[in-house]
Amino acid sequence: MESIYADRLPALKAVLDRLLDRVEQVRRELRSATGMDPVEHCLGRIKSEESMREKCRRKGLPETTESALTQIHDAVGIRVVTSFIDDVYRIRDALAGMEGIRVVEEKDYIRHAKPNGYRSYHMVLLVDEQIYAEIQLRTISQDTWAALEHHMRYKKTLNGNTALIAQELKRCADELASTDVSMQTIRDMIMGQS
Repeated sequence: MESIYADRLPALKAVLDRLLDRVEQVRRELRSATGMDPVEHCLGRIKSEESMREKCRRKGLPETTESALTQIHDAVGIRVVTSFIDDVYRIRDALAGMEGIRVVEEKDYIRHAKPNGYRSYHMVLLVDEQIYAEIQLRTISQDTWAALEHHMRYKKTLNGNTALIAQELKRCADELASTDVSMQTIRDMIMGQS
């Protein structure tokens, strides 16, 4: 079976590398300016063939290169996990301000959390008017909650307590969000003293 990405895999890899290089550059700049690394960790990937084909099927699209690269916008994906809320927006601005980048879509689930408590900043970028990339930016707390929520909710069959489970997950998300704000305030006070 021919690759769903056809001959575009090198272009996808080049976009992934370019965006990861920019994140790394911002890390160096902020580390130099503040003495603190703004990024806890950063992961990038090109969506697997199987996953892309499954997503095409799920969306009722033909399993073609055209669908994979123009109708679906996450062939290239990056998740950046920061220590503090402000760093999410610093990384966002750095990526959005790159030459050859057009922001196609943004969803700020940090300022406007999903009803279940999910918080993250999502953006879809179009790179050089050719390749789409989905970026997820979140704090350590937000990443922890998302990973645990996914593990508990989607890997298990829920048995009748769904409302209570949803309520507790939302409560935990809200507590972690409060902690993020407190930690940001503490960092701002520390940085203001230096």
